[in-house]
Amino acid sequence: MDFIWLLYPLLGCLVGFLAGLLGIGGGLLSVPILLMIFKLQGIEHPDLYKIALATSTAAISFTAFSSMRSHWKHSNVNWSVVKRLLPGIALGTLIGAQLVHHLPTTPLRIIFVGFTFYTAYKMLLPRLPRASRTLPSAPVMALVGAIIGLISTLISAGGGFISVPFMIRSNVSARLAIGTSAALGFPIALGAVFGYIVTGHATAGLPNFTFAYIYLPAVLGIVLTSALCAPIGAAMAQRWDVSTLKKIFAALLLFLGTQMLYQLIFN
Repeated sequence: MDFIWLLYPLLGCLVGFLAGLLGIGGGLLSVPILLMIFKLQGIEHPDLYKIALATSTAAISFTAFSSMRSHWKHSNVNWSVVKRLLPGIALGTLIGAQLVHHLPTTPLRIIFVGFTFYTAYKMLLPRLPRASRTLPSAPVMALVGAIIGLISTLISAGGGFISVPFMIRSNVSARLAIGTSAALGFPIALGAVFGYIVTGHATAGLPNFTFAYIYLPAVLGIVLTSALCAPIGAAMAQRWDVSTLKKIFAALLLFLGTQMLYQLIFN
């Protein structure tokens, strides 16, 4: 059991580094890993997936704040884009938390698998965006923000898998897109956590030390190391060239898509 508890800080190292490097929350990795750790601990509950989802999101909120601050220090955040996406993100996260509470996740996973493979393909074999392409109008940005917030909440992600390609296609540099996505990750996680608390606080039979689907010992273990590793990832993002960052992002999407496809077929 002592060894199992060490898995939470190790997971925090991975989540924090990826948050800083690629501007993503890391939830797409931490949710399946949390499920495995829960089973090793003997934790059982009909809503175990929701517990993993909410726990991951709660931990990500701390990681996302550290990553956002690191990219801000490197002058790597377009705050104008953040402000234009934020209203939609707030709405999307609240709706997403309600859907997590009421809907099955299998159809959403199928959609996401297709989306991750398509986005990875686009990142690996990109077409240069038209020089005239810019970020859309404020209403469209709000709609994009709502989509980012909704999907991110449903799968415990920081939104980088949508916001980074979206910004790059609008002629925002890859490095600035990653930093801006990291800044968006914090309000996404915060809104989702609030939604989980509202929807899950009355759930009966939750494991010990669990509040509104959030397993507090796991959050503590992840946060202890993730906040330390996020600045390391952000520093690496400044040193590596744009093409390398794109390949890393695409490789991560392929891995996540393959993992989710395997779970859909064999679980």
